[in-house]
Order: sequence, then structure tokens, then C-alpha cells
Amino acid sequence: MNEGYLEILNSISSSNPTPGGGSVAALTLAHAHSLSVMVSRLTVNSEKWIDGHTVANNLISQSENNISRCITLAIKDSRAFDGVMEAYRLPKDEEGSHVRNNAIRKATINAAEAPLDTMKFSVEFMHSLSNLSKACNANALTDLASAAELGLSACKMAEFNVRINIEHLSGDDIDSLKTGSQNLLEECNQVMSEITQVYTNRLGW
Repeated sequence: MNEGYLEILNSISSSNPTPGGGSVAALTLAHAHSLSVMVSRLTVNSEKWIDGHTVANNLISQSENNISRCITLAIKDSRAFDGVMEAYRLPKDEEGSHVRNNAIRKATINAAEAPLDTMKFSVEFMHSLSNLSKACNANALTDLASAAELGLSACKMAEFNVRINIEHLSGDDIDSLKTGSQNLLEECNQVMSEITQVYTNRLGW
């Protein structure tokens, strides 16, 4: 642990609204990726787990970009919420004018789309982890299980933020966001069930 990590934690725990839950969801996904890379490296370091080398090497080769993408998603979420606050600070609409209301709606939808992107990346990660679970180093299965729990948590946390942002909005675009987030969470839960079945069977639990 270092001062940079503590700085992030202090920033999250401050009274500022950002970074908030949406950003933490993306950062949680970054931790999940990091754990999966550890499992992958332990897998490729031994010929005993050669069946898992291909998927493990793919995860390792993509790790830098994947973790960077998580950080970008965290920043995007914070900036999206800042955009909502800026829209609310606009002058009140004059009679017949909807400039402020339209700006608030647009910013709020953007604030819902940011965590939706985190959900999509979470599901993508979970599928990769599912592939790794079948042939990774058995001694690292509990680490893989932990990575899966983090991936699922990231998806759930992001869904909370999608839902709260669209709660008081209506329209076809809102319905699409709601359905999309529900489907992603359902898919993530399904993949988690598959991963759980694999690692419990392999561990004899």
C-alpha cells in the first residue's frame, strides 16, 4: 500500500459527491482484473496447468488495457455526475423555455450511461473469468472466486447508479436503459453461478 492508494480512499470518504458509488464500482472491477491476472500468472508459470495457458495468457496480455479502462470508467462516472450538478446550477427556465430542464435530463441520462458501461465491462470480465476457472491453477481457485465476487459486486453497484439516475425520468430512451441494465445484471448473475459451480466442483466443496 502507498500514499497514492490512501489518497484515493480519502477522496472517496470525503463529503464530496464524487467519486461516489459509480466510480467505486469501476475501481472494484479494476481490483477484480488485477486478481484475475495474478491467477493467470500462477497458471502459466506451471506446465501442470497447460490447458489454461491460452486463456491465462490472453488475460495477462490485455491486463494493462483492461485496468486502464476501469480507471477511465471511474473518471467518466465522476465527470458525468459533475455534469448533472452543473446542469442544476443553470438559471431557472423562463416561462416557455426548457433549456435548464433539457440540460438536466441530458446530463442525468449521461450519468446513467456511465455506470451502464461499467456493467457491460463487468459482464465481459465475468465471461473471461468463467473460461479461466475451468483450467486455471487449482491452488489459486479461491483468488479466482474472489475476483468473481468483485466482478459481480461491481456490476451490482453500477446497476444501483443506473437505476437511481433514471428513477424519475420517462421515455423510450429511459426504458432502454432500464431494460439494458436489468439484462446485464441478470447475465452477470448467471455467469457467477457458472463460475461458482466450476470452482466448488474443482475444490470438492
